[in-house]
Amino acid sequence: MSIDLEQFHETFFEESFEGLDIMESGLLELEQGDVDLENINTIFRSAHSIKGGSGTFGFTAVAEFTHDMETLLDQMRNGERQVTEAVVETLLGSVDVLRNMLNAIRDGSDIDVSSVAEVTVAIKAILGEESAGTGSTETQVAAIPAKGWQVNFKPYIDIMKTGNDTVRLLRELNSLAESAEVTINNDSLPLLSELDPEDCHQSWSINLIGNDISEDDIREVFAWVDDECELIIESLAQDDSSVGSEHSDNDCRETEPNKRKTDKRSNKPVESSSIRVNISKVDELINMVGELVITQSMLSRFGEGEEFNASTIEKLKDGLAQLEGHTRELQESVMRIRMMPISFAFQRFPRLVHDLSTTFDKKIELVMTGESTELDKTVLEKIGDPLVHLVRNSLDHGIESPQVRIESGKSETGVIELSAFHQGGNIVIQIKDDGAGLNKDRIITKAKEKGLVTKEEHLSDDQIYDLIFRPGFSTADVVSDVSGRGVGMDVVRRNIRELGGAVEVKSTAGEGSVFTIRLPLTLAILDGQLVGIGNETYILPVISIIESLQVKTENINAVAGNSEVYRLRDEYIPIVRLYQIFGIKPISTELESGLLVVVEAEGKKIAIYVDDLLGQQQVVIKSLETNFKKIEGLSGATILGDGTVALIIDIAGLIELYQKDMANVVPIKGGGLAA
Repeated sequence: MSIDLEQFHETFFEESFEGLDIMESGLLELEQGDVDLENINTIFRSAHSIKGGSGTFGFTAVAEFTHDMETLLDQMRNGERQVTEAVVETLLGSVDVLRNMLNAIRDGSDIDVSSVAEVTVAIKAILGEESAGTGSTETQVAAIPAKGWQVNFKPYIDIMKTGNDTVRLLRELNSLAESAEVTINNDSLPLLSELDPEDCHQSWSINLIGNDISEDDIREVFAWVDDECELIIESLAQDDSSVGSEHSDNDCRETEPNKRKTDKRSNKPVESSSIRVNISKVDELINMVGELVITQSMLSRFGEGEEFNASTIEKLKDGLAQLEGHTRELQESVMRIRMMPISFAFQRFPRLVHDLSTTFDKKIELVMTGESTELDKTVLEKIGDPLVHLVRNSLDHGIESPQVRIESGKSETGVIELSAFHQGGNIVIQIKDDGAGLNKDRIITKAKEKGLVTKEEHLSDDQIYDLIFRPGFSTADVVSDVSGRGVGMDVVRRNIRELGGAVEVKSTAGEGSVFTIRLPLTLAILDGQLVGIGNETYILPVISIIESLQVKTENINAVAGNSEVYRLRDEYIPIVRLYQIFGIKPISTELESGLLVVVEAEGKKIAIYVDDLLGQQQVVIKSLETNFKKIEGLSGATILGDGTVALIIDIAGLIELYQKDMANVVPIKGGGLAA
């Protein structure tokens, strides 16, 4: 009887990627001078396991490549070869190639033969096997034509409304090539009278000519718009079967599937569908299920003919109370199973800092704390990219060059601190550097040049720092492969908001900057405050609520005739009448008849007018986008105990929505507002 080995592939890939992470971490320690025999043995064992698994599943190319790595590592652990910086750098490059090979095999795409050949030559050169291996490898490299790429780029119609600029993307694409041939498609252009200047109706076909252009370089240009376009990249080489792949990014739609020779998925790594759970958590869950069975057995007696009297009613109440407690504990146990340490997100940064510090010729020390802090797996998977961008930004813009640091009286080695900790019901992640800090004057100057602020406008520090999150904003004079295109920080904030979080900035000139990200522990459950507005029930996240209060008439003030603020101690807070924004009928429009709930998001406060507070409870969040669509000001919905649906308010989104709507609101008699 034959065994289908494909059922074990996913487990093999997960274990292999974990092994690569272990190898990378160990090699970075070796490069720092920490030459420990046990560390070398650990790296060797990881390589050996990957080689063995690859051979078992028939991934011959991976097994052969790993064999050379294993040979080099074996010499190092036996003391036959000295651990040098050059050897470690070569092995780090081997880890990168091996990761790309495994990704390609898992996703059904072509292996980058040229990079495999290049690193194989480097390893064999170290091993002294140039004569044995160089000839065939060079032939393999020479057989790979590298003349350029054809890029078919079709942006979605609203791409420019998110702050992206197609001209900037095309200009950056052109800088990669020795020459470029561009064909523009205007077939979708509407009549001039129907044209919206913020819509994009054009698409482009670009032939990039050059021998040194890689597909990764091209995809880097489109990295921040991969979900806002249709993108196809094809090799211009004569033998398309050996080089390049005709496929689209994970989030870009295929426009011409009939051109494909095979159905290949994206090279972009997919999210893991499995999770490793400590056995103690499973035991805890099993025990809770046992308690539930006992409680269910006790309650079932009341449906088997037992008469109801004062004593049985008390027993029933006790049983229901036990059921409530067990259900809550079961819920918490299940949620703990999804919790994973943030070290899974942090583990990529030592290598990232190592590579970028070499690129920019800077000396950087990375300090990580709170790596055991746990958060939900879904949040963990989605926070990785924003963290990468913030760390890259700190290294590129924040940390000065060694010479500048010495002239400023600092150590030539800059420090980037990455920390995580729990605070209230949130997890807080901080990226701190001891660099030059944000240049407020430069930010304001750039903002005025772009028309984001007027020349007469005076901004607070928080408002100035908020400008860096505006679409298209950048203070970089030179566009690099790390920063300068102005399509990064706005995406960072948008992604964090989608997770129900917020990002704050604090900076001191000459001392450094701190970026603070606040995230919910889980996206599945929310501690909510139920509020009544007319006949509707809404839910406010408890974590966003500062206080609730009864309205005092003398503290209400009108501003500019079309908005209201409430004076709370030494602060004036805008009043938001939720019934106007959502178009529902309240019990009363008089502020004195209801309550104000003061909430905060991203450093901004508003006072939401509600008819009544209905209590607090944990609610299970259901997405509106899955079966309906995204609605501004709402983050989801939940089903209450009586079966009715309550909408969950997105505080940050509500503040933005209120600010937009104020332009269309006029005063009515009695001090209220009307749309």
